[in-house]
Amino acid sequence: MTMPLEIVTLPCLSDNYAFLLHNADSSQTALVDAPEATAIRAELDRRGWGLDQILLTHHHWDHIDGVAELRAAYDPQIIGAKADAHRLPELDLEVVEGDSFTCLGHDVRVLDVSGHTVGHIAFHVPNAAALFTADSLMALGCGRLFEGTPEQMWQSLQKLAALPGDTTVYSGHEYTQSNARFALTIEPDNAALQRRCTAIDAARADDLPTVPSRLQDELDTNPFLRAHLDSLKTAVGMPDASAAAVFAEIRTRKDKF
Repeated sequence: MTMPLEIVTLPCLSDNYAFLLHNADSSQTALVDAPEATAIRAELDRRGWGLDQILLTHHHWDHIDGVAELRAAYDPQIIGAKADAHRLPELDLEVVEGDSFTCLGHDVRVLDVSGHTVGHIAFHVPNAAALFTADSLMALGCGRLFEGTPEQMWQSLQKLAALPGDTTVYSGHEYTQSNARFALTIEPDNAALQRRCTAIDAARADDLPTVPSRLQDELDTNPFLRAHLDSLKTAVGMPDASAAAVFAEIRTRKDKF
C-alpha cells in the first residue's frame, strides 16, 4: 500500500514557494523547486528530515538557485526536463512528457506545460491528488509568457484542466491577491470568484498562504482556464474568437494590469 505524502508549503525569497514531500513510512523527503537553500535547509533541520530528491519545473533562477548548496549538503537525485537540461543544474534523471518515475514510493507523471518557458514541466502525483505546476497554472492566474506563445500556454493549461477537479494545485508564487483583482475585471459577476476573492483577502490579512488551491476552484474562477466559455468570450468582446485568441487577449490585459 502506498503511504500518504505529507506536503509542506514552504515560503522562500519574497514571494516564491517550494514544496517538501515526506513519506513517514520510508523517512524519505523530496523537494519541488529550490528557490533558495537557506529556508529549505532550516525547515529540513527543524523537522529532522534529509533530502533524497529534487524535482525541478523550469530553469528560472528563482526556482533553481538553491540546488548547488542542497546537492552538496544532502546529495539528492536531481530530476528535470530533458528539453531544459542545458540550462538547469546537472540532472541525474532527464524526463519528457509522458514519462513516469517514482518519488517516495509514489508514481509521478510528467506533463510538458511550455508557455512561461519552453521546456517547463509539471509533476502530477495521482495517488496523492497533487499537481506541482510552478509558473504554468497558478492560483487564479498563469505565468507570464516569457518564451512560449499564447497557443502553447493555452494547450498546456488544457492538459492540466483535464485532471480530476479534486486535484490540489501547488503553484510557485504568492500572486493570488493581485490575480484575484484582475480576474474581477474580466468576470465581475462570477459569484464563485467573488467568494474566493473574499477568502483570499482574509487569508492574506492573516499572512496565510493562498497556495495550494483546488483545481475545481481554478476551473470555476480562473479566467485563464475559462477562455473557451461563451460567457467569457462575450465578456471580453470576442464572442466569435477561438479560445486561444481569447486567452491571448486576457494574458495581454494581465500584462498591462
